[in-house]
Amino acid sequence: MGQRRWSAVPAVARPIADAADDAVVAAGARDAAGLDAAVARLAAYDPAQVGLLLGTVVRHALEEGHPDGLGSDDVRETLKAAVTGAREWQSGVDPQVVLLLLAGALGVHEPDPDEPPLRADVAARHGVLLVAHLVDPATFAARLERAATELAQHAE
Repeated sequence: MGQRRWSAVPAVARPIADAADDAVVAAGARDAAGLDAAVARLAAYDPAQVGLLLGTVVRHALEEGHPDGLGSDDVRETLKAAVTGAREWQSGVDPQVVLLLLAGALGVHEPDPDEPPLRADVAARHGVLLVAHLVDPATFAARLERAATELAQHAE
């Protein structure tokens, strides 16, 4: 898969952006081997950074899709549709993981420090499948740039 020029993504995050872009494009094409390879790359990076970047894209997509606000029925429908669509070609999708990622992206769930964290590969795979459900993979790179810009501004 290719590497893009990421003008808004800090240099240290560009390998994450490349892997995430490859993963979302593979998920959009239902390319299991491509997804596996890209998820393995994503899982090698800091899970907090991967989660923050993908979670910001998820939040933006949900906000854009529900400009009048997101209700519990909207979250339930998003969860159901994302899991159902992903299970058509990824049998190991866990609805509980997708729900945790949705809640985290919306800022309504903080990980319990007493619970073991999700494995990096599980979080990356489910996060990518959620993103691929919510956004057109062809627009993901632009959305990722927007998310990275927002995160960089908050870090300053």
